[in-house]
Amino acid sequence: MRTGNEPTTARSALRLRLGLSLWGLAWALFGVTAFALTDRPGWALACGLLLLLVLADLAMIVHRIHQGPHYQPGRDIPPYEPDRGGRGGYGPGRYEHHGYGRGRYGH
Repeated sequence: MRTGNEPTTARSALRLRLGLSLWGLAWALFGVTAFALTDRPGWALACGLLLLLVLADLAMIVHRIHQGPHYQPGRDIPPYEPDRGGRGGYGPGRYEHHGYGRGRYGH
């Protein structure tokens, strides 16, 4: 069931992203070097741009890791019905045809 707050409670495997970014950094650096040595400036530039993108991603990942853990509800906390008040088009019964109606969960 969607709770309506996925952007605020989304989780990310930061250590995995860090490893993948380091792998991308190594390959982009290798590409810049290899293409520069073989006199292919277009490909070296493309790898250089990719290198800049990877460095920006690495900076963001390291920043997020240094922020530390944020509160995340565990598996024992059930999802809740999002507040649908005042945002047109979100009335009761909207989700009933998908099996998310009041009768299914005993509300």
